[in-house]
Amino acid sequence: MDEAWVIEECRKGNPKAQKSLYEYFAPRMMGVCIRYAGNRDAAGDLLQDGFVKVFTRLNEYMAVGSFEGWMRKIFINCALERIRKERIFSRVVEGEIDVEDTIPSVLETLTEMEMLQMIRLLSEGYRTVFNLFAIEGFSHKEIGEMLHITEGTSRSQYARARQCLQEMIRKMY
Repeated sequence: MDEAWVIEECRKGNPKAQKSLYEYFAPRMMGVCIRYAGNRDAAGDLLQDGFVKVFTRLNEYMAVGSFEGWMRKIFINCALERIRKERIFSRVVEGEIDVEDTIPSVLETLTEMEMLQMIRLLSEGYRTVFNLFAIEGFSHKEIGEMLHITEGTSRSQYARARQCLQEMIRKMY
């Protein structure tokens, strides 16, 4: 796919180019959506919303950095907007939680799909913070700003997400 040509044609409203862009990037963006949504139906809705935003905001892309990275930010922001609208974050006591590390050999036996499935089982608040911190690499301060929560709440949600994942792993093995 000639990315520059497809982007330019999409900006002109060319349906064939839009279909081409969608078909090329949908599987990758679906992975992002599934991590935040927790189930395929909700992920499909996020995918749809994300592509609508991509097509309506295409003129904002200035070809600085990768197009896929630009799209990824749009999809993450769509997921975060939905989460903020639903206000699903559980109220937790701020503070550090002592979480023991899982045995490394157990982690080596988990497949990526098994780990993603366990992440999907987390509550939406835990799953969102875990994805943003552990997978996307945002700081707790940045996460707090994005989700309109305190940095301490982000840390606490992440620690509890890790604790839940460790319990799931222990039950598996």
